[in-house]
Amino acid sequence: MKARRKARQIALQALYEIDCADHAVSEVLAERLRVDPVPDSVLSFVYQMVQGVLSSKARMDVVIQDYAPEWPLDQMAIIDRNILRIAIYEFAVSGITPMKVAINEAVELAKVFGSDSAPRFINGVLGSLANRHREIVQTLRAEAAQKPAESTDVT
Repeated sequence: MKARRKARQIALQALYEIDCADHAVSEVLAERLRVDPVPDSVLSFVYQMVQGVLSSKARMDVVIQDYAPEWPLDQMAIIDRNILRIAIYEFAVSGITPMKVAINEAVELAKVFGSDSAPRFINGVLGSLANRHREIVQTLRAEAAQKPAESTDVT
């Protein structure tokens, strides 16, 4: 398995637990990385993904609701919601991953962690967002520049 894919899986597991149980970010990450260590070369990627998603979550959720209103966030499975957040963070907020790669990786996460219909659902939502890619990137990056990130202690 590719190191970055493993890092995404760990980030997803951590975000899922934080979303479900509201456990402390630093404790969740420490436990995830103890159980499933990653090479030092991708350790910062795990932290960046979790920190980035948590600090941009509210803005990304608004974008999902604005650009994909047929999929209400409160009716989405928690795992699906976090897979979408990771992908949107990667291609629209940080720009660290090309959009097509982020969508493909999100679908792969959905195959491993989601329900049978999750990969198709994730692909559909991200596909609808991809049609507005430039607009979404501008919206999220402009809001990020105007607003300080929420504090999320991941160290």
